[in-house]
Amino acid sequence: MSSPSTSLDGPSKTMIYLAYLAAFAGVCGHASSEFVVKLTGLQGAEVTVWRFGLGGLALVLVALAQKSTRDLITPLRQDFVPIVALSIGGMAFAQFLFHLALDYASVVQVATMVTMMPIFVVFVARIVEKTPVTAPKMVSGVGAFLGCLFLLTDGVLDKLEGGASSLPGVLLALGCGAIGAVYLVLVRPWIKKYGAIRMTTYTFALGGVVLWPLVGALWGIWVDPLSLFDRPGGQMAAILTLGIWNTCIGFILWLWGLGHVPDPARGNYLFFLKPVIAAILATFILHTEITWPQLAAILAITGFVLGEIFYDEIRGMLTRRKAARDSG
Repeated sequence: MSSPSTSLDGPSKTMIYLAYLAAFAGVCGHASSEFVVKLTGLQGAEVTVWRFGLGGLALVLVALAQKSTRDLITPLRQDFVPIVALSIGGMAFAQFLFHLALDYASVVQVATMVTMMPIFVVFVARIVEKTPVTAPKMVSGVGAFLGCLFLLTDGVLDKLEGGASSLPGVLLALGCGAIGAVYLVLVRPWIKKYGAIRMTTYTFALGGVVLWPLVGALWGIWVDPLSLFDRPGGQMAAILTLGIWNTCIGFILWLWGLGHVPDPARGNYLFFLKPVIAAILATFILHTEITWPQLAAILAITGFVLGEIFYDEIRGMLTRRKAARDSG
């Protein structure tokens, strides 16, 4: 990602504010996707085809509109196998699990579990790239572990209370986060080579081509693109929103924002607002009740991530207090 233009005084404050605003808007796109999926009223398999079809088409148009990303053929000729494997077996498969998870679990449960994807990236990078796991990263890892426990407990409680168990959905969302993390680590060299927009375009465009016959063969649901405009207004609007806003525009804003903030690592922490935004949307619009285990999972993940962000400050404060007690 290119950095914003700088002067002797560094990036302009306006550019920095715009970058963070764009990244936050991208997070809102991610966070509202669970909510919009519910509004479509479709099964996870079918809604995945619509999202990848419309989102992939929109991203192709965006890529073709820019000179630097217009050539979508040459990368496929040069690195066909890794690009296709990462696009279909990586993020496309992860998103497929994500939509299936929403058939079994609540918006808050899925959003919270998927939020752990950046935390999983740390441990995948340790295995694949031998990147050391620092003490601050271990702090957020503890939060991820506690978040998993709380949500798994929530799924078991649903069953014990006589309702339908949300455990399958929680586990599917966990699989989405884990596979997505592997994708984000393995795709890095190709993003550096071909750019984030082209790689994101391949993910959704190629994913749409594969998912359409796959869902048709396994679920018997053959999505007819022409049927979009025959659907009720609310459902059609939700499908279009999922493809254009949540997939195309949301991803572009997120990538552009992270590429222009002074510290991309800090900018990435905005992603952990995802379950909070999803919880607000679910509560006030879908009227979904948030359980105590779900709330505990949100607090565990976001709280421990805050602990990672301010790790040095907290450690310094504790060290100074200890030194003051020892001297006293």
